[in-house]
Amino acid sequence: MQKRKLGNSGLEVSALGLGCMGMSYGYGPPKDKSEMIALIRSAVERGVTFFDTAEMYGPFTNEALVGEALAPFRGQVVIATKFGFDVQALPGLNSRPEHIREVAEASLARLGGEAIDLFYQHRVDPQVPIEEVAGTVKELIQEGKVKHFGLSEAGVQTIRRAHAVLPVAALQSEYSLWWREPEAEIFPALEELGIGFVPFSPLGKGYLTGKIDEHTIFDSSDFRRTVPRFTPENRKANRAIVDLLTTMAARKGAAPAQIALAWVLARRPWIVPIPGTTRLARLQENLAAADVDLTEDDLREIESVAQGITVQGARYGEASARLVGR
Repeated sequence: MQKRKLGNSGLEVSALGLGCMGMSYGYGPPKDKSEMIALIRSAVERGVTFFDTAEMYGPFTNEALVGEALAPFRGQVVIATKFGFDVQALPGLNSRPEHIREVAEASLARLGGEAIDLFYQHRVDPQVPIEEVAGTVKELIQEGKVKHFGLSEAGVQTIRRAHAVLPVAALQSEYSLWWREPEAEIFPALEELGIGFVPFSPLGKGYLTGKIDEHTIFDSSDFRRTVPRFTPENRKANRAIVDLLTTMAARKGAAPAQIALAWVLARRPWIVPIPGTTRLARLQENLAAADVDLTEDDLREIESVAQGITVQGARYGEASARLVGR
């Protein structure tokens, strides 16, 4: 597996990471613990060194799962986790300094190891100045409890204000061929400041694999049931983006998901996508995307076709959308 550096932070990770949320939360019932431990360890065997979790995934159970699975490999892998929600009052936010410290201690206990490798603010809390947030994480770094600071779904001005207090190693936000908003303002700022970018949902919450259509039935605990972009009508309307990937995949002898991931990897050298999966075959397919070579002509063709496609449906419901881009 190729390696990439997240901006100027010195944090080097595998070019593709593994998002672990869906193993415990969000995409249907929690999966079998022993199977997920085996899957995470299979990822390590295949060169993955970057794993993403959060206290609210479960809540708490995903961190415990990741911590147990990676216990034999601490020191060889990078685990990112997150603070910023009030788990007792979801979807409430809480980035008060004392809460950040509580979360850090609890997350560290579940994850194991000497320090949290990468500690993201999960969503910006408008009630707490970002300078206080960054200052608190800076103290945790000085105390040896955290190694690197990150933000998730933050807006440009918040990123700049945080970075002025404590260098931000990475911004985690959604990004894929069907959600490209970060390109306009976020990318230039990250490049200027030397901050890495970690796209979640680089496969469009599974849609870009080509395995989901308007007839797909989601489990009652699958959050995609509440996402406007995943109404049956919008799933049908958005097939053009999957058709683009399918056409390029056939030409390259690849899967649509591999083209989608290869495209993200080709956007900038400081981008490290974290596709999630609960199946070994899908993990193997995703990781092989790092070996798919999209030529300049391929990328121009994808861009030309994509510009003519208008993706239908918001990526979040109204309540979740209010937490983004602050």
